[in-house]
Amino acid sequence: MHMAWMRYVCGRLKSDYRYSKDIVYNNFPWPEPTDKQRADIEAAAQGVLDARARFPDSSLADLYDPNTMPPELAKAHDRLDRLVEKAYGKSFDSDAARVAFLFERYQKLTADLFTETGKKKAGRKSKG
Repeated sequence: MHMAWMRYVCGRLKSDYRYSKDIVYNNFPWPEPTDKQRADIEAAAQGVLDARARFPDSSLADLYDPNTMPPELAKAHDRLDRLVEKAYGKSFDSDAARVAFLFERYQKLTADLFTETGKKKAGRKSKG
């Protein structure tokens, strides 16, 4: 989910992504997982790290090359992705569907951010 968001939201410098915590990370509409979902996601994330650790002589570029990615790392990421989508209460068939959902969620989360609620009425001063 986050990678789909990042690819759409972040800037680019030539063909490289330019990740900004202020634009990409801080505006990411995180799910609200249950305690069990959070524990499952944490375990799956550790599974990704464990899969990477099995290849200490490989760089991240080597590990994430689509043509040479180790099958156990791909499997660990697939499991993590499924659990994260489950935390959102939905499954998606494409990154475009993920990004559309995330923007809808972002819009709902920020809808009242700039509304004028609770402001004092301006104008009249009491005499007195």
